[in-house]
Amino acid sequence: MPLLGGLAMYVGVMVPTLALVETNDASKAILIGGTIITLVGLVDDLLDIRPLLKFAGQLAAIGVMLYFDVRIARLGLPFSDQVFTFHMAVSIALTVLWMGVVINMVNFIDGLDGLAAGVCAISAITFSVIALSLDRAPMGVEAAVLAGAAFAFLRFNFYPASIFMGDTGSMLLGYCLGVISVQGVLKGAATVALIFPLLILGVPFVDFVRIVFSRWREGVPFYRGGKDHVHHHLVLVVGYSQRKAVLLLYGWCVLLSGLAVAMRERALWAAVVLGAGSLIATVSMLRLLRRFRARSEEEARREALGDGASAPGDGSAPSPRCARPSRDDSGAAPGPGDGGPGLV
Repeated sequence: MPLLGGLAMYVGVMVPTLALVETNDASKAILIGGTIITLVGLVDDLLDIRPLLKFAGQLAAIGVMLYFDVRIARLGLPFSDQVFTFHMAVSIALTVLWMGVVINMVNFIDGLDGLAAGVCAISAITFSVIALSLDRAPMGVEAAVLAGAAFAFLRFNFYPASIFMGDTGSMLLGYCLGVISVQGVLKGAATVALIFPLLILGVPFVDFVRIVFSRWREGVPFYRGGKDHVHHHLVLVVGYSQRKAVLLLYGWCVLLSGLAVAMRERALWAAVVLGAGSLIATVSMLRLLRRFRARSEEEARREALGDGASAPGDGSAPSPRCARPSRDDSGAAPGPGDGGPGLV
């Protein structure tokens, strides 16, 4: 079934993990926790379970990694020599929060053909490079395996897609990236350890923060499905094609990931250039979305006034660009979980 492509991704991750990755606590967490979260996603794709039940499944998978002691035990304060070692309770709370955010923000961006798979592939490659440079070979190999699975899936998922990952695949990708980020990067005492995952996962993180804040301000639950994500605005409001919107977001992700690698390698000029490029890209993207959204809302208000003044049945129709989209009118790939948050 094309809507269950996440199962193919599961096989593409688990089989190479068993064959290539050294058996340790982190790999066990991925094998067992990844299986749990894949089953939760599969049930949701088939039955559309309630958000709290899905979240309980995510917690069960996160509990597996905590059982294997894969957690955020300490963090280095960026650009200083100070390292914070957390109490067990604080460590567990931070790990649950981080994993919950990563799992769901990956699902947030699964709204256009090829977007989630491509962004996760770029992020996984970057995590692999950094983990290997930190002498964490098992997580470096695991990240490379995840990138390979995502790229293989992208062959059939890029626009126009023939298969879709659904929650089965998006939550698996988010879970694996979360485990890799904790075990491969955040466990280190490097002074910029905290910055690496935020840069590498910068595109979905910006979308997640923006959505949570805007829906909180509007009094709407952040886990409710909608078409107000960055990628939806690029298509529905700005008017880009799916392909152009996805490639634009890929480029943004590559800039942020390249900056993380440059910082890790202490390549000063590369970091300066990529940092400037990343800042310009981020500010430009947010300004673009704000400008076109304001224009769209103004046009919608004018049209509403015009509709109110026209007689019923006069043949007038709202502009398709200004009309507020329903769940299925964005041109996004249909299917369970696509275009909605991980708790939908």
